[in-house]
Amino acid sequence: MPMSERSFLGLSAAGFHSVAYTQWGRDDAARTVVCVHGLTRNGRDFDALALDLADHYRVACPDVVGRGKSGWLAEPTLYGYPQYCADMAALIARLGVDAVDWVGTSMGGLIGMMLAAQPNSPIRRLVVNDVGPFISKPGLQRIADYVGKDPVFEDIPAVESYLRFVLMGFGRLPDEAWRHMAEHSARLRGDGRYGLAYDPAIAEAFKTQPMGDVDLWAIWDRIRCPVLVLRGATSDILLPETAEQMTRRGPKARVVEFAHTGHAPALMTEDQIAAVRGFLLEE
Repeated sequence: MPMSERSFLGLSAAGFHSVAYTQWGRDDAARTVVCVHGLTRNGRDFDALALDLADHYRVACPDVVGRGKSGWLAEPTLYGYPQYCADMAALIARLGVDAVDWVGTSMGGLIGMMLAAQPNSPIRRLVVNDVGPFISKPGLQRIADYVGKDPVFEDIPAVESYLRFVLMGFGRLPDEAWRHMAEHSARLRGDGRYGLAYDPAIAEAFKTQPMGDVDLWAIWDRIRCPVLVLRGATSDILLPETAEQMTRRGPKARVVEFAHTGHAPALMTEDQIAAVRGFLLEE
């Protein structure tokens, strides 16, 4: 299936910035799905899923600003959901469609929830991967402990070793999946060594705001499109009681849980891809 790397300009209070995205499938596909990654990740995490969906969909996988091949914001305090939602609305406009399906992992799931809760939302079906309208302080603290760090690596295998540790919640993945993530998570530095492919300043929100539980039930209760929730069985971000409540409130989602997985299912294995594909292709 055809794959291309594209970009558009987003706008913040500090000026314009580039937002990169990878597109799979045909421009004239009958349906479009947008896949949005987690806090420190990038759109290439969805390569396996996008390749599987590209026979039915045009698949757009953006690098949220400050990540991957997208630009970095000149003003770090602007990193946050208002900017991310504005950029994703611009992406949907660039794609030129009235409706999209949405697959969002962690941060990408929260962006999807926020967009789906708006009046006249273009989101037709929503997949929320291991996040929900309540996130406890301990889970947030674990993420805060590593996000924003700027480690330096001698080579790509060293990047891979680091990712295997900080992303162990992704579960049991083949070696080629970890290698793929390492290659697309590395940023070549001026000294010939490697850093991570994100702006360390994305962590500013964790530093400037008091750490506490996050309660977004008011947003969840406004969502009206069909929703599939994916959960890692040992996740500390989407707790079992939150997932269960998501089946009874708002859009009354369907929940699928994956064993031997924490935060978050990587959507790179056959069973996880099949769950997403089956939901999106339902009529």
